[in-house]
Amino acid sequence: MRIEWLNQGTMVSGSATAAGVSRRGFMKAGAVAGGGLVLGFFMPGAGRWANAQQAPAKVYEPNAFLHIAPDNTVTVQVNRLEFGQGVQTSLPMLIAEELDADWSQVRGALAPAGDQYKDPAFGIQITGGSGSIAHSYTQYREIGAKARQMLIAAAAEQWKVPAAQIKTVKGTLIGPAGQKATYGSLADAAMKQPVPATVTLKDPKDFTLIGKPTKRLDARAKSTGKQQFGMDFKAPDSKVAVVARPPVFGAKVAKFDASKAKAIKGVIDVLEVKTDRGGSGVVVIADGYWPAKSARDALAIDWDTSGVDKVSSEKQVAEYKALAQKAGSPVRTADTSKLAGAAKKISAVYEFPYLAHAPMEPLNCVVDLRKDGCTVWAGSQFQTVDQGAIAATAGLKPEQVVLNTMMAGGGFGRRAVPTSDYLVEAVNIAKVWQAAGHKEPIKVIWSREDDIKGGYYRPSHVHRADIGIDAKGEIVAWDHVIVGQSITSGTPFEPMMVKNGVDSTMVEGMGEPYEVPLNLSAHTVKANVPVLWWRSVGSTHTAFVMETLIDEAAHAAKMDPVAYRKKLVGEKGKRHIAALDLAVAKSGYGKKALPKGQAYGVAVHESFNTVIAYVVVASVKNGTPKLHKVTAGVHCNTAVNPLTIEAQIQGAALMGLGMTLSGAAITLKDGVVEQQNFSDYTVARMTDMPVIDVHIVPSNDPPTGMGEPGLPPLAPAFANALFKLTGKRLRKLPFDLASA
Repeated sequence: MRIEWLNQGTMVSGSATAAGVSRRGFMKAGAVAGGGLVLGFFMPGAGRWANAQQAPAKVYEPNAFLHIAPDNTVTVQVNRLEFGQGVQTSLPMLIAEELDADWSQVRGALAPAGDQYKDPAFGIQITGGSGSIAHSYTQYREIGAKARQMLIAAAAEQWKVPAAQIKTVKGTLIGPAGQKATYGSLADAAMKQPVPATVTLKDPKDFTLIGKPTKRLDARAKSTGKQQFGMDFKAPDSKVAVVARPPVFGAKVAKFDASKAKAIKGVIDVLEVKTDRGGSGVVVIADGYWPAKSARDALAIDWDTSGVDKVSSEKQVAEYKALAQKAGSPVRTADTSKLAGAAKKISAVYEFPYLAHAPMEPLNCVVDLRKDGCTVWAGSQFQTVDQGAIAATAGLKPEQVVLNTMMAGGGFGRRAVPTSDYLVEAVNIAKVWQAAGHKEPIKVIWSREDDIKGGYYRPSHVHRADIGIDAKGEIVAWDHVIVGQSITSGTPFEPMMVKNGVDSTMVEGMGEPYEVPLNLSAHTVKANVPVLWWRSVGSTHTAFVMETLIDEAAHAAKMDPVAYRKKLVGEKGKRHIAALDLAVAKSGYGKKALPKGQAYGVAVHESFNTVIAYVVVASVKNGTPKLHKVTAGVHCNTAVNPLTIEAQIQGAALMGLGMTLSGAAITLKDGVVEQQNFSDYTVARMTDMPVIDVHIVPSNDPPTGMGEPGLPPLAPAFANALFKLTGKRLRKLPFDLASA
């Protein structure tokens, strides 16, 4: 049996399971190392992407979710990508809570691609949609609860006492006569017990771990530089590959001269290779990154850009604006006849640019391609999709591909690509490398410039809004049009996400929770620019439009913007009001006077079933906006780990602030992306960071998503504060006060 090493020393066999699981069930398997109890679990879900499972579901031999070793160490397989959001701590917390484990002995390991690790709601293995905790909350708790019952059954059998008389405390079983045994000592015996069909989960009032601020399991390794990320991993004898990709998406190599590149010490080969979107490029393979990168710089390449569209941003925005004046495909209908006779009118056009994901760690992966299989190490958000794409490209079956999940330094959606672009490219490199007579594994590294110029951006959009307000301040008509590219058209997600020709991600976040007569339509355009979800997806632009327009309507109605929002919120908005009231109360809004030159701004928005309300304090100095403080009211139902939630809000708010900063835009001229690094593509930095206070609405309801919802309301809250200071309504991102 071939053994492949995973991150953190975990081992799995060289084979991988392939298709879906058809029924709910717990499964046992022998311990992967040194004996112990191992449990796996899969629960088919009813999420909006669950229908993506096309093949007939089958039952496969499981891998482990939970391993209790003889030394009492509890290792939890995390079925997600850990890339800063904290799932390698929060998911083990769920199992440890119901297991009554000793938290000091709990560890987290990132699971490879495997059917048992599929998201219970989405039906694929994925880290996205802010679903990690929300979808696995019951799943992981039940794993812990059933493992605990099996341990109790083993102890009862050994001690000859009723199971009901045995207690569990911090990884120890305690019998009625004072008998004691560690989980580790009984793990093998517990594995032989039947898996309980059902268990009773803890009442939230009895939680000892869930809801308690818990330090991250990976904090020490990351803070000391010991944590291994994908970029750090190197397979034995592997070589480094760097690719010269076409300057225009989909273009091809006409000819190239590699003589100077091959003369650089350490360069092994220079080859033409297929790239994304039907294009081609030139790959340099060398002993290390620097000779590969230097050789790429020395290449002389003539590109064939015929037959591919060449987008220019200025022209595109003008076309979008013209299209926005016409009604698009209907999304939501309402009577607009009262616009003409309204006492007051708001007419606005909003512009949003393309945005790069720009994670701290650029894309990378290691590919070991063999005749009988392929092993890949990558920080994948889309293990199921990527495993299938790797197999198809390599001419293998999915079960012949082992995809090892590596720790990643951010992603924000860029590592969840329906085309699996960077992994498909890497396998194509491995194929031409082998065809040229080589056999070593290949490590493909993207530079920062490759990452920013490499495509898959948040789409650019234009909104046009016309709102009528009567003499009482009521919104009587609202006509709204959105123009932009579809993220999901042409992907496996299209059947679930595109309705009446409109990508639901383009319009999500519009209207609710406000009871307004919104007439909404959308135009879907095509452009030779690859687009993808970006942290909080459609809410990156819809929240800004909604929350600045509601604020503007409040001003027109001469009402306080908080009171106006609460007036418009319907029955569905109880959680919105709770989050807003909490943020307002904690911020001092309406009670605490601010220093001269500062103003409050408010916004509230729901995405991924979580409501975030922000009350911000801002100022303007020498024409430059400055954000001083953010007070967050968070309604995410049960807060599994408040420390993680606080970190998510802080990171998302800073990223949301980054959208407002000058230079935070991807622009194109004649099909070529004009930005290439942080010198000309702005991201928020430590110096931009405001004070952020996070307050969570108490709840015992099942948790909702947290990875993305903190981003959308930040920019509109900031813009609303700036209006109070300048009297200018900001209609585009990034902010430009001079032209507003």
